[in-house]
Amino acid sequence: MYNRIRDLREDADLKQKDMAKILCCSQQVYSNYELGQRDVPTDILIALAEFHKTNVDYILGLTNKKTYYKKL
Repeated sequence: MYNRIRDLREDADLKQKDMAKILCCSQQVYSNYELGQRDVPTDILIALAEFHKTNVDYILGLTNKKTYYKKL
């Protein structure tokens, strides 16, 4: 999961501090998410999926299909 979070950020050409600002957290907290040193809260996981237009299952590694998130 943590590699996917990093890969999605890098694919979007964002720095950790940019992603942290989007998620309203510090760069250190976001870095800890990517390193697996801190559990990613559910609301942050959903925000990541929405921002990257993917789904939570992809981020969690439950599927390799990078389907796009569709808001109902």
